[in-house]
Amino acid sequence: MQDLFDLTGRVAAVTGASSGIGQAIARALAGAGASVVCVARREGALAETVRMIAEAGGEAAPVVGDLADHHDAERIAATMADPFGGPDILVNAAGINLRQPPDAITPESWDRTLALNLSTPFFLARTLVPAMRDRGWGRVINIASLQSSRAFPNSMPYGASKGAVAQLTRAMAEAWSKDGITCNAIAPGFFPTELTAAVFDDAEAAERNARQTAIGRNGRLEDLHGVAIFLAAPASDYVTGQIIHVDGGFTAK
Repeated sequence: MQDLFDLTGRVAAVTGASSGIGQAIARALAGAGASVVCVARREGALAETVRMIAEAGGEAAPVVGDLADHHDAERIAATMADPFGGPDILVNAAGINLRQPPDAITPESWDRTLALNLSTPFFLARTLVPAMRDRGWGRVINIASLQSSRAFPNSMPYGASKGAVAQLTRAMAEAWSKDGITCNAIAPGFFPTELTAAVFDDAEAAERNARQTAIGRNGRLEDLHGVAIFLAAPASDYVTGQIIHVDGGFTAK
């Protein structure tokens, strides 16, 4: 049974790996045996992720670049195989939420949000899929959101992108699962990350969110470890096109 969750010999590419959800998932997959290509924009923070993985006995390498820039994203995709070979697993965790009220949204801020949250996951996956298809095995794990199905204030571009990520995940599954490539998404609830700092800096708001869950608390980043390993491992061979909410029951109430 242990082999169901063993990623030894697999290569995972994790975007947004310099902090928050991306960093948590990169560490989890490395702990399960995968060699992890950590992708992010901030070189220093990315080096810290690689250091933490190495100190825990894992194997990781950094790839620095701006995934919101289409040309840089093409370069990143082309170099992901350099450290350990072609990735078997792609985790699209890079994201942005500018938290602008509707009247403050500009074409530039709208385009940047959708480019990073929606376009980049598709184009990165499409670049890596041919090699996964040749091997007959692959995993694409997207990061959806509570806003994939709920509307929150001052997050219109983010909510639009995350609603689209849910449908993109289903479309990816329809297109690629017949080739042995499963495509699923994790939809986190409220977790303490840089994107949610505005929420967690407000103790009253954070507590209000915790009360809205069935479990009665907000998420801890380690709560994402198990679901990430499950979706990356052989244990989920027959799971595809699914949006798995890891939200303490927030969407159940």
